[in-house]
Amino acid sequence: MTPTNRPAHPPLAVEVNGPYACFTRPEFKTERFSYPVMTPSAAKGLLEAIFWKPEFQYRLERIEVLRPIEWFSVRRNEVASTTSADWVRRAMADPSLRYDAAHDRDQRNMVGLRDVAYRIYAHIDVRDHADGPPAKYRDQFRRRVERGACFSQPFLGVREFSASFTKPTDRPTITTSEDLGVMLHSIDYTGPRETYRWFHASLDHGILHVPPQGAELPGTTAGRTGGRG
Repeated sequence: MTPTNRPAHPPLAVEVNGPYACFTRPEFKTERFSYPVMTPSAAKGLLEAIFWKPEFQYRLERIEVLRPIEWFSVRRNEVASTTSADWVRRAMADPSLRYDAAHDRDQRNMVGLRDVAYRIYAHIDVRDHADGPPAKYRDQFRRRVERGACFSQPFLGVREFSASFTKPTDRPTITTSEDLGVMLHSIDYTGPRETYRWFHASLDHGILHVPPQGAELPGTTAGRTGGRG
């Protein structure tokens, strides 16, 4: 079903907040520098941490910023290299193979956000094998939010920045408007290689509107490694 002929269903909504967040811009390869607002990919991951089933997928509509944008900077210890699927296979076959994190450690700067709060609106698009309408899964999501239940701990960009979530309120958005540049829209894992899709993002009086689809850019396809890291 294409975006133009999807039936009109009300979006689900949830408010999230946390003391720290970092939604890293892709143009920074080693240092982490955050967008001033939560990205659609981060919002989708947070929703899936609360409630996920293979019968549907989330389609982001908008993200509303509820607290003023404030920054912080910190230096963190990180490892310099990434783990490859080949190294994991060799480590599984050879128990004596070890990774020396202390030797591979590097200190890097992070510029992130503090005291963040967002209201996320998203639609549920059911897949062909779903056994119920979107309303069924929206109700299940709402009940989980009311109970504070989640499959895994939601986080705000990086795993050490945990998020709490509640039912949506009528808190007003901030009044900031800003051009945010190119932002990741989604990652398609259905093909033999990961496909990255992007869109030109802007903050309009505290609201980030997310288009139904992103555009694939040259040089943004990567080989699959079996994860979403």
